[in-house]
Amino acid sequence: MENAIMVAAALIGAGITMGLAAIGAGIGDGLVTARFIEGITRQPEAKNALFTNTLISVGLIEAMAIIATVVALIMLYANPLLTK
Repeated sequence: MENAIMVAAALIGAGITMGLAAIGAGIGDGLVTARFIEGITRQPEAKNALFTNTLISVGLIEAMAIIATVVALIMLYANPLLTK
């Protein structure tokens, strides 16, 4: 019974972690892209520099979501409290 509770808690924790990471990445990507479009409308000649910075920023934001997913999977499958 204790093992089932630990598995359920690990599943819930992994789900919450991945869900919040996806929401955060979506919000972050949206904000970066909105500022990119705003920057292009204000200064069209700076399009290349803005595009490079936008790609770097979006890549870093997505890396955070991927790292959170990896941490959630480690919590789920490499949980030391589940060993007997």
